[in-house]
Amino acid sequence: MTDWKTRTKLVHAGTRRSQYGEVAEAIYLTQGFVYDTAEAAEARFIEAGPDEYIYARYGNPTVRMFEDRIAALEGTEDAFATASGMAAVNGALTSLLRAGDHVVSARALFGSCLYILEEILTRYGVEVTFVDGTDLDQWRAAVRPGTKAVFFESMSNPTLEVIDVAAVAGIAHAVGALVIVDNVFATPVFSRAVELGADVIVYSATKHIDGQGRCLGGVICGTKQFVRKVAEPYLKHTGGALSPFNAWVMLKGMETLDLRVRAQADSAMALAEALDGHAKLARVIYPGLAAHPQHATAAAQMDGFGTVLALDLAGGREAAFRFLNALEIVTISNNLGDAKSIITHPATTTHQRLSPAQRESLGIGEGLVRLSVGLEDTGDLIADVTRALESA
Repeated sequence: MTDWKTRTKLVHAGTRRSQYGEVAEAIYLTQGFVYDTAEAAEARFIEAGPDEYIYARYGNPTVRMFEDRIAALEGTEDAFATASGMAAVNGALTSLLRAGDHVVSARALFGSCLYILEEILTRYGVEVTFVDGTDLDQWRAAVRPGTKAVFFESMSNPTLEVIDVAAVAGIAHAVGALVIVDNVFATPVFSRAVELGADVIVYSATKHIDGQGRCLGGVICGTKQFVRKVAEPYLKHTGGALSPFNAWVMLKGMETLDLRVRAQADSAMALAEALDGHAKLARVIYPGLAAHPQHATAAAQMDGFGTVLALDLAGGREAAFRFLNALEIVTISNNLGDAKSIITHPATTTHQRLSPAQRESLGIGEGLVRLSVGLEDTGDLIADVTRALESA
């Protein structure tokens, strides 16, 4: 299987078949499992075998298929599936860190990720230092001997800053810190995070992996030691497990993941090029544009530029709202990575809990909108967005 190409892994990796030889992956909708004898139950609780299960919170055959498939795609030894993307972020960080530990994080993060670092971890005695993720000198100044971990989004939400994964990993590893990367915007299709030095990679499977707006899910990818000895004990006892049905949806979504993401990224590139320099826009933010500050970094560390772009309307919030309300094809919602094109106004939705000063420091102005490009006809999307901009 290690020699298989991406699309083959996405269709076949991790498949487990019952005695019936089904073609489609089976959904094992059960909360528990039975044992032939009391002795067998005792033995399984001591150490379960690779295809032995105890309770759905601990593991499930359908969930295990999803874990094996995403690990094969990402190139990690193992994976643990979670109930949501934020359960994955929280699980990866909280399972590792203890009172007195030090973590360094990029400050450009999704609002809920910031909440975990600013509010939850610090509440329990973890010291958190925030840096400008694109400034390697700030990473060097912030880490120190004993720093436990560094955390960042490889491409930030919503301003699409691209962090040099290899460079930050080198800085972190020099002091013995673990590198934990939220890789949602890079997508599992375009990611080379493991090759670049990431130790732990988290995804919101709700996004591109499902990709059709149906289910919540998340996953932590890493070494077997981290996944099974660090993350799993915390997650199985705190209840962040993925449901078997949602795991099945993710498995079916993965079959078309490569096709969908590449088509969406092509449309995102075309849309960015069509809108770049538009009179109603102060800027178009997309790593595929040569003017993007980290364009060279994105080109070097990813196999594509992603499915999301940001538009900064010159007229501020009022213009942004008029623009959003004038769209006919693109849907106003706060998800991303969907087959449907989706747009949101981060300052009043995903990042509204931040203070105006925090938003300003992150480049999230009142005119900024985040556009996740779907699978609609590219020409239709360009026409819809261009026409709506006239209303701004």
